[in-house]
Amino acid sequence: MPDPSPIFDLATGYWRSAAFLAAANTGVFEALADGADTPSGVAARLGTDPRATHMLLDACTAMGLLVRHDEAFALTDTAQMFLVPGSPAYLGSALKWSSDQYEPWGRLADAVRRGRPVVDMAAHLGDDPDQTRAFVLGMHERALGVARGVVGYLNIGDARDLLDVGGGPGTYSMLLAQRYASLRATVLDLPGVIRWTRKLVGDAGLDDRVSVVAGDAMVGDYGVSTYDAVLFSGVLHQMSEASIRRMFAGAIRALRPGGVVLISDIMMAPDGSGPLFATLFALQMLLTTAEGGVFRSNACERWLVEAGFVSVTSRVLPPPMPYTVVQGERA
Repeated sequence: MPDPSPIFDLATGYWRSAAFLAAANTGVFEALADGADTPSGVAARLGTDPRATHMLLDACTAMGLLVRHDEAFALTDTAQMFLVPGSPAYLGSALKWSSDQYEPWGRLADAVRRGRPVVDMAAHLGDDPDQTRAFVLGMHERALGVARGVVGYLNIGDARDLLDVGGGPGTYSMLLAQRYASLRATVLDLPGVIRWTRKLVGDAGLDDRVSVVAGDAMVGDYGVSTYDAVLFSGVLHQMSEASIRRMFAGAIRALRPGGVVLISDIMMAPDGSGPLFATLFALQMLLTTAEGGVFRSNACERWLVEAGFVSVTSRVLPPPMPYTVVQGERA
């Protein structure tokens, strides 16, 4: 008889996320930032119920986020680095974004039945200032966790002018500008988004190297023979095939001869068999976008070739980076 344990693990898998996000949202990790404390001490700081707080601390310990010293609990090194406000690697905005996604995921069956998103994507792309701020800052923090590894695989050659299409927080443009001293980057995104991009670029002291321009990336109007490199990083999964083809046509027009186009995104294997994260991320796009999804890497290659690019290659990046990089050249 088959073992049903994997079925039960799947059925209760959300318990872990719910416990973790509850700890983050109630301030557990911040309360323990200065040292170990008892459940009653933590509860007194947070204004929470002592018995319930004890249960939550036990769960966080079992998940490897806390350690126990007799009756007191303390942060692990991982929690201290990523979950405490004020830490350079704090992921607070990213966790806020993840917490905001919890309710929509509970409506996944409804999205599958209707074939439509259950949230208004425009809200976090400028219509709602608070949601937009949380989204942009959350994407920046999430990107920083991976982008430092990804940029080493973005071969821009001797490019001096780069367009970052739908660049959101501008994380990749900033990291590339820091890596290549002669590079100037332009981040193109919606007006409500770039309000926060501009602040992040200014905070990084890169105003003179990274510019920010308002526009709709889906239109595909990026200029003519203006750039040496065009980057699509983590933006195309929000688009339909028709939109992506239009954007690739805009990219080849915008590039100077010999220029490169680079796509860094979550992609399916050529046979569509996975990986698991990509299949689940496709459902995230179903929940939150009108036409987004996760395309296969070989489809991306084909669209580039049909747009006129040559020397098209793709590379699946090593774990833990969940990305594939596809690159082509304008002849």
